[in-house]
Parts: sequence; structure tokens; C-alpha cells
Amino acid sequence: MSLYWRIFVLNAAVFAVAVLLLLGPVTVSTPVLLGEAIVLGLGLAAMLVANAVLLRVALAPLARLARAMASVDLLRPGSRAPVEGPGEMAELTTSFNAMLARLEAERATSSARALSAQEAERRRIAQELHDEVGQTLTAVLLQLKHTADRAPGPLREDLHQVQETTRASLDEIRRIARRLRPGVLEELGLHSALRALAAEFTTPSLIVRHHIAPGLPTLDEACELVVYRVAQEALTNAARHARATEVEVRLSHRPAGAVRLLVRDNGAGLRMAAEGAGIQGMRERALLIGAGLALDPAPHGGTDVRLDVPAGSGTEETHR
Repeated sequence: MSLYWRIFVLNAAVFAVAVLLLLGPVTVSTPVLLGEAIVLGLGLAAMLVANAVLLRVALAPLARLARAMASVDLLRPGSRAPVEGPGEMAELTTSFNAMLARLEAERATSSARALSAQEAERRRIAQELHDEVGQTLTAVLLQLKHTADRAPGPLREDLHQVQETTRASLDEIRRIARRLRPGVLEELGLHSALRALAAEFTTPSLIVRHHIAPGLPTLDEACELVVYRVAQEALTNAARHARATEVEVRLSHRPAGAVRLLVRDNGAGLRMAAEGAGIQGMRERALLIGAGLALDPAPHGGTDVRLDVPAGSGTEETHR
């Protein structure tokens, strides 16, 4: 029976009961006596309550489906509304779950294209920084040195100061280029790249420790890039926003051949803040390889960022 006919039958039943009561031995005086008015009022209240209860029962599956729709997050795939209720309700829920599956697949495909284009643009910008800006600044440094060697004493000191400023700018450009295009990841692999990343973020005010378990399975290029970018974003958040002083980066075994990346800091914690573009970017990257991403409070304050890469993303063991 359709939802329309179920509601119609429920209301018809309530009205039929009311008519039967009117056809009974009950009489109403003119004008209506107080006792009769009380009886009529109670009867009307009973009809309304019965109608409300019956409608709530009939529409309960629709309300549960609405709550399931409101809680859907395409960055946390896999949740589905339970198929329940008769007829149209079950069909509606099944259609919603099928639509959700299509949206998740389309979101994963579009995210893969967008992130691939983003990585290509990062490589292009890094290459231009290295080849164009880097070489130009290197030439400027050489020219400054040549000019400083022939300049008089007071001017030579100023030129040396300009040299140091230019050299610092060149180092910063190289650092930016490394972050845009992790060459060490392509050349030496994930383990060396994570060690280099930990060293890069280590400063006098931030200590970054790393631990990489031996014998981890080799991940394919896509998985290695996702692990590296998630670690990079987690370290960036810890250094810039969490005011952390210590960060731990761990790459370890998980049951059934999975691999886990854990980035734990002692900073300010999540503090119920809304997820920004960085965290959403991490979730989208995790979806590309079917990995699970979780952000939780650390045991002693701060934040735990966990990325679980499922088995099947790797092959033989490596000790890089």
C-alpha cells in the first residue's frame, strides 16, 4: 500500500470512529450543556491524539531517512540509510542509497582528476622556481660577489649584506620548490622522504621525531604520494596553527598487511574547530587510495592524525 493510501486509511478510520460515536445513544442538547461540552472536547482530543500517533508511526521511516540524509558526508563514504518500511519507503531509501553510491564514485573520480592536475601544476611551478628564479638569483649572487670584490670598503659591507639576503631568498625558494615537488620521494622513496620532511620541519621551537618500522610493504606511487602529502599537511598544521613543540611521525604495520601513518603533536588540539581546506584535502587524498583518515585528541593533549592504508596497496617488503 502506498504512503498516500496508508495516511488516507488512518484518517478515514479515525473519522469513522467519530461518526459511529455520533450515531450511538449519545445526545447533544441545544444549547450544549457543560457535561456534554466536556465529553465532546475529550472526544475531539482523543481523535487528535490518535491521529497524531498513527501518523507518526506511518511517517517514522521517512523521518529516519531524512536524518540519514542530513548526516551524509561524501568525505566519509560508506554510510547508508537502512532500508525499512513498506512499499514506497523501501524504494525511496534504496534509490537514495544508489544515488549516494553514484555521488561517492563521481566525487572520487573528480577529486582524482583535480588532485592529479594539482600535482602537475605543483611540479610545473617547482620546476620554474628552480630553473628560472633559482638560476636568476644564483647569477645575481655571482654578480654581487664580483662587484663586492672590486668595491671600496664601506660599500663592500653593504654588498655583502645584500648577498646574504639574496642567498637567504634563494634558500627559501629552494625550500618552497621541495615542498611543491618532493624530489626525494621520487628518487629515494617514502621512508627517506618522511625522514627529510621531519628534518625540514625541525626548528629550535619544534622537535619532530620519526620512527619507521622495518619491513613495511612497498606502496605504489599514488599511495606514497598520499602518505607524504598527509604527513606534510599534518606537520604544517602542527607548526603553524597548533603551537606544538613536539611532533612524532610514525609509519608502522597494521593487521592484515595494512600500513598506518601516525602524526601526533602536543599542540592546542582540535578545539571543536570546523575542518578547513587542509583537512578536507587530506580526506580527499585518502579517498583516492581507499585509506581511512581519522583526527582525534592525542592521549596527552594535542592531535592524532591517523592514515590507514589498506592491504593491497603494497607489494614486497622494503628496507629503504
